[in-house]
Amino acid sequence: MNIPIRPWIIDTTLRDGEQAPGVVFSPEEKKDIAAMIADIGVDELEIGYPAISVDEQRVIREIVAMKLPKRLTCWSRAKRSDIECASRCETEGIHISFPISNLYLDLMGKDYLWVREQLEILIPEAKKHFSFVSAGAQDATRTDVTTLEAFARDASLCGADRVRIADTVGIATPLTLMRHIEQLKSSVTIPLEFHAHNDLGMATANAFSAIEAGCDAVSVSVNGLGERAGNAALEELSLALKLSGRYRNSIKTDRLHRLCEKVAKASNRIIQDQKPVTGSAVFQHESGIHCNALLKDPLSYQPFLPGDIGKEAYELVIGKHSGSASIQHAMEANGISIDREEAGKMLLSVRLAANRKKSGLSSAELMNIYKECLVKPQDTCRR
Repeated sequence: MNIPIRPWIIDTTLRDGEQAPGVVFSPEEKKDIAAMIADIGVDELEIGYPAISVDEQRVIREIVAMKLPKRLTCWSRAKRSDIECASRCETEGIHISFPISNLYLDLMGKDYLWVREQLEILIPEAKKHFSFVSAGAQDATRTDVTTLEAFARDASLCGADRVRIADTVGIATPLTLMRHIEQLKSSVTIPLEFHAHNDLGMATANAFSAIEAGCDAVSVSVNGLGERAGNAALEELSLALKLSGRYRNSIKTDRLHRLCEKVAKASNRIIQDQKPVTGSAVFQHESGIHCNALLKDPLSYQPFLPGDIGKEAYELVIGKHSGSASIQHAMEANGISIDREEAGKMLLSVRLAANRKKSGLSSAELMNIYKECLVKPQDTCRR
């Protein structure tokens, strides 16, 4: 299997991410986010869709003027007018999206011969204005591999520099996708990119699998922001690549938390507690068995450390499933040292209180139980 040493990472937060319903970034937010994404170490930023408006073209030009040390591209439909709009933005590259599945072509009353004709017209036209041209196979995962091979070959012959395999409605699964990528890599020479959507919850897994199968590039977005269920998440893929140990990863993962918080605020989309990598629950632990081991080795029940993504520390939650070691640790944080036997005397009261509250206990609630069980006469403590 032809596995790339260092996959090319493309961020589309400012294009596909902003296409999420109801999401609007201000020009200043776009520029701040672009700078942070470039700083974190991605290779390429897809920064907008110029044909939307003159205002969109203006902010794209402003981002270009920032002279970020990354390839900047914009997005276009397979229309000459879109390419003309994009040419006024002065990005290094352009991505042109072509409908490729029978479903999409039937909706337009077109066939693959029309696609080939558009490639022959639009790729050379784009080459007049951009040093890098990507051709996108829209709805590629509902397209037979033979047609994808033809598209990749035709795009290459017309001068395209890369072909995007787009899982437009998020139906790909890792093993099937890997077979398709491997087949394409064996029959075409043009570099391939995979663009994932998360409708079945497999976007990051599919992006990683595409890389495993030899795909040269993948596109992601911060927080997985994007249409419907979103895209493959930059932060998730970055950690997966890092932890695999098989790839050179350019991403500065210790800056991920700050970037994800910035995009969450700008998009008005909160980061769910159980969101992989950056959710607040990722570094929260309650189980007594887990907490006891974590106090000895933080990697015992965590795949990576909070500092790896720029967070300060994990949190031991005192609740229904806590054990004596957790209570000792929590009391120590309150400046009170107790032994294991004393912690054991607090356990039943802790569990009863957590059951009543239906959540973890606060520091103040734990201190009240401590006073009841260990400071007052022992017979006042629930047993």
